[in-house]
Amino acid sequence: METYDLVVLGGGPGGYLAAERAGHAGLKTLVIEKREFGGVCLNEGCVPSKTFLNSAKVLDYANHAADYGVKVDGKKSVDQKFVVERKNGVVKMLVSGIKAQLKRNKVTMKVAEGFIEGKADGGYVIKAGEEKVLAKRLIIATGSMPTLPPIQGLKENLEAGVALTNREILNLTEIPKKLAVVGGGVIGLEMASYFSSVGSEVTVIEMLDKIAGPTEKECSAILQKALERKGVKFNLGAKVTSIEKDGVVYEKDGKVSKVEADKILLSIGRRAVTAGIGLENIGVNLERGAVVTDDQMKTNVANVYAVGDVNGKVMLAHTAYREAEVAINTILGKKDAMRYNVIPSVIYTNPEVGSVGETEESAKQKGLDVKCVSIPMTYSGRYVAENTHLDGVCKLVINNKTNTLIGAHIIGSYAGEFIVAVSAMVDLEVDIENIKKLVFPHPTVCEIVREAIFQI
Repeated sequence: METYDLVVLGGGPGGYLAAERAGHAGLKTLVIEKREFGGVCLNEGCVPSKTFLNSAKVLDYANHAADYGVKVDGKKSVDQKFVVERKNGVVKMLVSGIKAQLKRNKVTMKVAEGFIEGKADGGYVIKAGEEKVLAKRLIIATGSMPTLPPIQGLKENLEAGVALTNREILNLTEIPKKLAVVGGGVIGLEMASYFSSVGSEVTVIEMLDKIAGPTEKECSAILQKALERKGVKFNLGAKVTSIEKDGVVYEKDGKVSKVEADKILLSIGRRAVTAGIGLENIGVNLERGAVVTDDQMKTNVANVYAVGDVNGKVMLAHTAYREAEVAINTILGKKDAMRYNVIPSVIYTNPEVGSVGETEESAKQKGLDVKCVSIPMTYSGRYVAENTHLDGVCKLVINNKTNTLIGAHIIGSYAGEFIVAVSAMVDLEVDIENIKKLVFPHPTVCEIVREAIFQI
């Protein structure tokens, strides 16, 4: 039985990066992935959805070209089959890149079901397909899967191909005439944005009274209006009671209604993949189905770590990347720890939403003494030059006690690209007076942050 310094279960963002970093550091490393390297993010999530959304953005520009003085004659539409083929090409190229990087760092890769058989002298026995190996250390990175609640008719319609998860909808080669989206979170909104742009009649059904989950309320409201302009309909405060072959039945304010649909997207959240991998054989603690970890990614079992969606903390690929680095640094004896309060998030609709840190509501719930400033994106010259709908905002949350930025929430073009700069300000706890001394290139949309700072 071959012995490895580290075995990683799962080849998604957290898993493959942990393996890469470990291999680079000289650890004999094996990574086991049961499907495709790159995980959900690369194969059926983050990257594929962005190829779709970019096609929609190009179509939106073409449809509104006259607003910018550009003449585009003839009917404009999307070739959905081509969009899917292009998506597959992008995924294939990036998966190949991941495998090449792992190989370059002398990581052994195996496509198989990984299973933890139990403890042994010197580590843990891991079964990878028909092979058994000994792992001195183990990283659990098995990711997450869509939450599928016990809604009447859901199972039958998933099997029939009427109801879809994020995996199936990204392989649709035909645009549904009517699409119902169950869940108004990030995945649901991004797909609603795409399919409304390419011609579907889209209706979003959400149990809460707002869309986009924990997103700052003002940004959430603006995003909803932007999607409504594209034709998306919203039924908020609605509970789905059944999935039928031709639509979704829901209750709202005591009244039962139905949204007709050719296809139904289920996007009501994800849950950690912890069943069937043998965690019980070594006594790993779970909480609400997710692996319990500390801020160094350690579990309750010695030399066993968990990174990415499987620990249920922040289900974002870039969180998994950072958790992977923290885990490997801890293994190597380097001091490191996660800081979950400074992880940025992005909704890649058109317009984009970029957020980091506290909202006004969350800060006040924690008893923090804060002040907020919210300014329209029209304070940015480039934003005005490039947009016809000028309802974006930049909202900052400042800690009065420390005079530092503790939250930022931006809806507008390129928000997803420059939120990282604001995240750095929050992470490094930069004093507001020092932020005022930073020089932003002009004209850029990110100048909105400087403009907002000077309103304080």
